[in-house]
Amino acid sequence: MPMKRGGEAGDARRIDRFEGGFGWIAFPDEEMQRASHALVSGGEVWLVDPVDTPDLDDWIAEEGDLAGVVVLLDRHTRDAAAIAARHGASVYVPEALADARREIDAPVETFSKTLPGTGYRAFTVLDTPLWTEVGLYDDENGTLVVAESVGTAGFFRAPGERLGVHPARRLFPPTALRGFVPERILVGHGEAVTDEAPEALREALSGSRRNTPRLYAKSLKTFLPL
Repeated sequence: MPMKRGGEAGDARRIDRFEGGFGWIAFPDEEMQRASHALVSGGEVWLVDPVDTPDLDDWIAEEGDLAGVVVLLDRHTRDAAAIAARHGASVYVPEALADARREIDAPVETFSKTLPGTGYRAFTVLDTPLWTEVGLYDDENGTLVVAESVGTAGFFRAPGERLGVHPARRLFPPTALRGFVPERILVGHGEAVTDEAPEALREALSGSRRNTPRLYAKSLKTFLPL
């Protein structure tokens, strides 16, 4: 299984359906399991860190009109510009990611405290010269959106974990995620956590350092030649 695939995603798999949106994995056979999401509010659809797929426009039309495309991580521009241009929409980036506009060949709008026209409030997950990430949280429906710091793809999770901290953040887990009690956690790599999500989040953060050796051993075993 390749770590990451390119080209046209003809076999995209829909995931994470809930009353306020849905997700999809454009290339189900890649190790990275890049997940994209649509957040639906009042007939408007907001795409988050999307990877394009031929069925996407039909999926959007089922829910309403595309209001904008959101980028939550400085290296997750993915297909945001192409999709926004196709729909005559803008790409929205948090103010902390303003420098990412140089990588986006489409009209760009910035936002700060909330995603315009939605109940999603923005918060900083990490802001360093090497990694800038913003999360979204809807207090009403309990949806937490995290682009990269935690995920459910195999390379994030040590044995026994349902949700794992990114391998590069294991020794310094994202303290900004503490205190959330979400109904669901939408992640940028892998399927959402919808069953006992608060417990999964607490366990991921509290066990991050302790489980690091097991995660690294698992990864080493995966990539060693047979």
